[in-house]
Amino acid sequence: MAAKARPPRGNWPANPVIYQIYPRSFQDSAGTGEGDLPGITRRLDHVARLGVDGIWLSPFFTSPLCDGGYDVANHVEVDPRFGTMADFDALVSRAHDLGLSVMIDQVFNHTSDQHPWFKASLDRDPEFEDFYVWADARADGSPPSNWIAYFGHPAWQWHAQRGQYCLHQFLPCQPGLNHRDDAVRAALQETTSFWRARGVDGFRFDAITSVFFDPDFPDNPPADDAARALIPGPRNNPFTMQRHDHDMLPKECAAFTRDIREWCGSDTYLLGEINQGPGSIEVLTKFTGPDRLDAGYTIDLPERGLSGTIIKDVLDRLDAPGPMAWWLSSHDQPRQVTRAGDGSARDARMMIAILCALPGPVLLYQGEELGMIQPDLPRDALTDPFDLAYWPDPPGRDGARTPMVWDDTTDQGGFSTASDTWLPVIHPPGGGATRQWADPGSVLRFYETVIAQRRALGLADGQIAVQVADDTLFVARITTADATVSLYANTGEQPRAVDLPPDGHRMLSSAEQTDKGQIAPRSTIWVVI
Repeated sequence: MAAKARPPRGNWPANPVIYQIYPRSFQDSAGTGEGDLPGITRRLDHVARLGVDGIWLSPFFTSPLCDGGYDVANHVEVDPRFGTMADFDALVSRAHDLGLSVMIDQVFNHTSDQHPWFKASLDRDPEFEDFYVWADARADGSPPSNWIAYFGHPAWQWHAQRGQYCLHQFLPCQPGLNHRDDAVRAALQETTSFWRARGVDGFRFDAITSVFFDPDFPDNPPADDAARALIPGPRNNPFTMQRHDHDMLPKECAAFTRDIREWCGSDTYLLGEINQGPGSIEVLTKFTGPDRLDAGYTIDLPERGLSGTIIKDVLDRLDAPGPMAWWLSSHDQPRQVTRAGDGSARDARMMIAILCALPGPVLLYQGEELGMIQPDLPRDALTDPFDLAYWPDPPGRDGARTPMVWDDTTDQGGFSTASDTWLPVIHPPGGGATRQWADPGSVLRFYETVIAQRRALGLADGQIAVQVADDTLFVARITTADATVSLYANTGEQPRAVDLPPDGHRMLSSAEQTDKGQIAPRSTIWVVI
């Protein structure tokens, strides 16, 4: 299977490596205990040295932080806690000087209930009356449908001031925008134009599969066990108990991506979060293309596991691997080195060597290059409403958002000079970035090597043929314009017998290999034929 041939977008290669930055946790420049834009600018040398093609900034817009910044109260303002618009401009300029493209989040499914648009809609201001999804109560006063929001509560919130229910697909503080309203679409188009004019090179669209729904609001049917297994979220979340047949309409959402492409132009890289659940891979293929998004990503690998069986299933369901962005961790998902591993450097190295061999874009999340682990935070340290709602078995979003560790000289790890940080600083087993850059055998230096070899071999644009795929072994051959590479990955705890090519040159191994006829447990090998 060949990666879908696509031209580069502006400064982006066709299949880039993108480094996600969660601003509140990256670097504090002001001693507040929270990261900010000047702090990011200060640390961009680290990102550039890693060898990635660009950065993705999670929201830094004005927000009450009800949902970690994904509750936007103004789409074209910088929240003062993160800095100023001049700070943002300086960040973009420095990134471009370092050869890094800049992607920012766009949260178009919903806003904060503190957004001026929502306040005006609540007041039935004629200009904004239909900006959000409003519906009358049923005759008995109950909500218009049985829809469950992603966080597990009813998706409809009563607003007495207006005398109607409003659709909230995530938190009650996040009312849903009405994308069938022309004024809403015009306002969102103006938002993309504003940021493009400030030098932004790409956008990542949050919850892009949730923006359209059945306007008749029919009830969702219950989910059987097979469907529940593919719906994202904790098993004790009622969201997983129904099929989202009517509150998510992928066909209409896919058509919307054509409008987005028209707004953003041909030189802007576009990435989408595909949070559909069942059929997510098939949905992704409809959202991507020359006149739509460049790539999307699903929860398949983070939630189902990094095994040969799962990787093959994903590849088999794709038209071609190019539009599928490979990833393992993010601000929304626990750190995979702990979730699907033992938190060791061994597992961190194995995982990145698998990801970077696969054709298509790769998304890295800040700190995974250090082997940062997923901590068990005490309840009194949590800030995330999702984690708090499902305590003592939280999804782990706060654990994935603990601050970056830059050095080992203080408890705060070089992240902040404040005595208290917004989340605890958890030092990775291999130390902070300064120590790891100085250690040729560190996880960080291995990431640097893997990313460089991915580029040198042209693996991002390769053709992949799966040869073996089971629960612990994945063997594939990737053919590129520059080389043919055999990928061997053992995700199990026991050695596996493999037939290494006799004329091959083993150019990369994530762990020591002591037997030529076997691959060591929890390790990955690249062999150039």
